Amino acid sequence: MLCAKHFTCLPCLPTPVPTEGGAGRRHASFVIGKGVCKMTESILNRKLILAVDDEPDVLTVLEEEIKEACPDGRFDKAITYEEAVARMISLTYDVVILDIMGVRGFDLLELAVSRNFPVVMLTAHALTPDALKRSFETGARAYLPKEKLGEIVPFLEDVLKYEYLPGWKRLLEKLEGFFNERWGQYWKKPDEKFWKEFDEKTIQIKK
Repeated sequence: MLCAKHFTCLPCLPTPVPTEGGAGRRHASFVIGKGVCKMTESILNRKLILAVDDEPDVLTVLEEEIKEACPDGRFDKAITYEEAVARMISLTYDVVILDIMGVRGFDLLELAVSRNFPVVMLTAHALTPDALKRSFETGARAYLPKEKLGEIVPFLEDVLKYEYLPGWKRLLEKLEGFFNERWGQYWKKPDEKFWKEFDEKTIQIKK
């Protein structure tokens, strides 16, 4: 079955030609020609990804979403701080996804940044403006609410496509409505100087 969120189209829709047969969710390729559309391979494909969360259900959802988009990638998971440390010391990851609560997420973030791993912070209980700011300042590349688990793939792709500041600018633009609804439209006010400096640094960055 094709998942529309993982391909882009030009004007008309040709009949997809499956890349492989068999049951289950499979991606397909399209015949390329004038005025047809083609599926684009995810930048996550063939990447090594680590997810750390003390909730197995969250890890299961992450694995399903990511493996659908990049079936040739490798998805590792850890449910404890100690297991995550062991994995990050022994392997080089293309992306690391960290829960904040329950697995000492900010401590793991410092380790991941020291290893030059792009990190996405994923949280429900620590969903606060302070945690967002701390994630940015500590070197994370994104900060996502768990309500966005079903949209995790485009956010992870952005982490690999964009540099640090352009990536954060894009993320905040995408989630502006969500954060305003959750925290109120004046949530930046307590750290007004910080966010003003952020805007000044990113104002010339194109979308």
